Amino acid sequence: MKFTLPVIAGLLLTQTALAAECSNAQTQQEMNTCAAAEYQKADQQLNETYQAMLKRANPAQRELLTQAEQAWIKVRDADCKFVSSGAEGGSAETLVHSQCLTDKTRERTNFLSSLEQCDEGDLSCPLPPEN
Repeated sequence: MKFTLPVIAGLLLTQTALAAECSNAQTQQEMNTCAAAEYQKADQQLNETYQAMLKRANPAQRELLTQAEQAWIKVRDADCKFVSSGAEGGSAETLVHSQCLTDKTRERTNFLSSLEQCDEGDLSCPLPPEN
């Protein structure tokens, strides 16, 4: 427990410093690093949302959701590879790819989150209301 508080404080300070650096990013490397960090943040949010959806799903739905998520990852990766192909081999390729991953990941998070906001009786909403 003694280590937990300093570690969390260190992470928060690192994120704050990174956010400040990212708002002033000027070199391609700085922009690439910031875009990659933004994607990691979006991916973590997606993973949290996905885990929450898995907990609400019944066993058969869990398998379907897992299959859907795996298929979505393949489509996302293929789309982002295509989107970043215009910058392939250039210094901005990483930036474009990371931005694409971030955008698509946020879209997926929003979609999964929308399943928590279903009206009662909405048959297009597969998950039961949260208790």
